[in-house]
Amino acid sequence: MMLDVIKKAAVAAVDAKSPVQIMYGNVTSTQPLEITVEQRFALRDPFLVIPESATQKNWMIGDSALMLRVQGGDSYVVLDRLVKP
Repeated sequence: MMLDVIKKAAVAAVDAKSPVQIMYGNVTSTQPLEITVEQRFALRDPFLVIPESATQKNWMIGDSALMLRVQGGDSYVVLDRLVKP
């Protein structure tokens, strides 16, 4: 399922002749999941596309997330939680 989401994002980016943009964010709410992107704006459903593998994680406020911004900026695919060293 995650592979299908990534493929869809990649195809949309190629079709629009614009690359997919990698974004970083921080979890500001867990119920529902809300991620603030680069301290500029907060995203939640329906703007977050969350693969099954990401829904199985125990997200906590303050977690960092790696995301892909889909062409047009209407959807953000949550790839994974980032581990702090």
